[in-house]
Amino acid sequence: VQLQASGGGLVQAGGSLRLSCAASGFIFVGYSMGWFRQAPGKERECVAYIGRSDIGAYYSDSVKGRFTISRDNAKNTVYLQMNNLKPEDTAVYYCARRRVGGLGASRYEYDYWGQGTLVTVSS
Repeated sequence: VQLQASGGGLVQAGGSLRLSCAASGFIFVGYSMGWFRQAPGKERECVAYIGRSDIGAYYSDSVKGRFTISRDNAKNTVYLQMNNLKPEDTAVYYCARRRVGGLGASRYEYDYWGQGTLVTVSS
C-alpha cells in the first residue's frame, strides 16, 4: 500500500490550494479515505473524510464551508480543495486509508498514511 500526497506549498491568507493523494497497492474503490493535518505541538486531527463513492463526506467544524474532499476512483486519487485559507490552517497534511470496518474521524480508524505535505498560510 502506498499513498503519495502532493500539492502543498506557501500561500497567502484567502488563497487556495488543492492537495492530491495518489493511492496504489490496494483496491482503492473499496476504502473510505481521509485527510488529516498536524500543526506543530498539536494532535493530528481529521479535517475531512469521504466514503467509497464520491458522495457523502465529513468535515471538521474548522474547515466546513472552505474545504472540499473528493475522489476519482478511476485515477485512484483523493483530493482536498482548500479555499479561503487561514494562517491557522498551516500544518502538515496527510492522506490516510480507513481500515475495513472503521468508522468516523478517529486517527486510530486509519491504517495506512501518506508521507504528508506541508501547507503554510501567511497572514
